[in-house]
Amino acid sequence: MRFRACLAGLCGLLWVSGCAPSWPITRQESFVFGTRVEILIAGAPKEEARAAAAAVLRDFDELHRDYHAWQPSALTAVNEAIAAGRALEISDELAALIADAQRLAAASNHRFDPGIGRLIALWGFQSDEFAPRLPDMAALAKWRENPASIAQLRLDGRVLSATNRAVALDFGGYLKGVALDRAAARLRTMGIENALINIGGNVMALGDKNGAPWTVGIQHPRRPGPMATLDLLDGEAVGTSGDYQRYFELDGQRYSHLLDPAKGEPPHHTQAVTLLVPPAPDAGTRSDALSKPLFLAGAAHWRAVAHDLGAENVLRVDASGQVETTDALRARLTFVK
Repeated sequence: MRFRACLAGLCGLLWVSGCAPSWPITRQESFVFGTRVEILIAGAPKEEARAAAAAVLRDFDELHRDYHAWQPSALTAVNEAIAAGRALEISDELAALIADAQRLAAASNHRFDPGIGRLIALWGFQSDEFAPRLPDMAALAKWRENPASIAQLRLDGRVLSATNRAVALDFGGYLKGVALDRAAARLRTMGIENALINIGGNVMALGDKNGAPWTVGIQHPRRPGPMATLDLLDGEAVGTSGDYQRYFELDGQRYSHLLDPAKGEPPHHTQAVTLLVPPAPDAGTRSDALSKPLFLAGAAHWRAVAHDLGAENVLRVDASGQVETTDALRARLTFVK
């Protein structure tokens, strides 16, 4: 048996453009949301770019701290209140996040559902280091008898209550996308028009790279390096969900952190899904959240789910490593031979 946490879902691959840049590219890195974060800024003086990147990284740290799923945070306070059957007054920001996540969950037929925190904990994925072991079968059966959903939360202004004490919020499949949107807004407010923001494979492009497009590589789920590259337009976001990011192996079977709320367990029919979202104020959020239902849908349903979600640009790698794409995304990709 073995286990591994691989946090690079999609890597940014950069080439030097043919024309000389007016300013060198400024790069700043950090480790937030349990993964490597990289900010690249073009077309701005170094000190201005570094100040803007530092502001974004502070925002990321704050989001991570405020909405951590298992270390003391606003989310753990909510989950404790729900478990105790108490209503709780929350911040305007958290109320807005919950309402938005409820909308996305409903749109995905609850294949994306941040209310399954207890299920994630049962599988051992609410930890920085997780062990290769299956959940307690009795506890899992009990959860299946009383499945939890973010739809079971009620907001009356800022007062939050739940109709099911088993609900526990975990924004692990949502918060990185929110962070992308906030980073884009922050950078633009600070006068930065050209940047690439990469949060462990969740990527957003602003403007271009000194006259050339920002280019990213889509990682192969089972091999090092990219299987394809993609030029991003201003404001586009990319999200990847894969079984190689956080998983363990036991008796020859891989179990990933991507859990199907309807079944209470991870599927085995998909290795990875990548979603490209067009420019919009919530492009980052959608790229993160909606890659999960596409991953969970499986071979028979992923195209229908993509249609229902308005997702025109999708790449899927099935359990055998076979790559499928929508026509729209295939026209944008350059496959690496």
